[in-house]
Amino acid sequence: MLGWLAARMPQWVTPDILTSVGFIGSAIALASYALSSASPAFLWLASLGIALNWFGDSLDGSLARYRRIERPRYGFFLDHNVDVLNNLMICLGLGLAPGVRFEVACLALIGYFMLTILTFIRTSVMNMLQISFIGIGPTELRIAVIILNGILFFGVSPLVEFGAPLTVVDLLLLLWFAGTVVFFVVMLMVELPRLRREDTPAP
Repeated sequence: MLGWLAARMPQWVTPDILTSVGFIGSAIALASYALSSASPAFLWLASLGIALNWFGDSLDGSLARYRRIERPRYGFFLDHNVDVLNNLMICLGLGLAPGVRFEVACLALIGYFMLTILTFIRTSVMNMLQISFIGIGPTELRIAVIILNGILFFGVSPLVEFGAPLTVVDLLLLLWFAGTVVFFVVMLMVELPRLRREDTPAP
């Protein structure tokens, strides 16, 4: 799909413009989440913002490669730093929506950043950029957030009391956080022995 879209982008659309579109989408999501306390209908606008973020963030690199105008260091630096801001806005915005505890949304963000840090450490050590793990990548996570928006739109009530009332969305976000911590530790246990063997000096 990205290749098809890149081939049909007007010439005036540049990778930097698409990066900006992705950033604007995240800003729309943040503002919409904040406004959703006044009307749940803003959650649909938040989903539109996330879709716009996917469009810009996923297509900027594809367009650069299609037109053979890659700037590897500049593009890598810009894209991934803007991604940090995008994810910050989306997760903090989600924490402002009714039905989601702010601290739980922050834990979900921490989990995502743990995977991001793991990705970039592996890129540095192994010279291999892998942004999807066990079939889950940024696109799948955006779809999951849009599904959460749908759940929030139809209303959620606290399900359990664990120091504070937690809704089904809170529990799903906590499950995500716990999963990322477990995955992070497992990856360390898998990669460290292999790297120790490979880096052992020859006698």
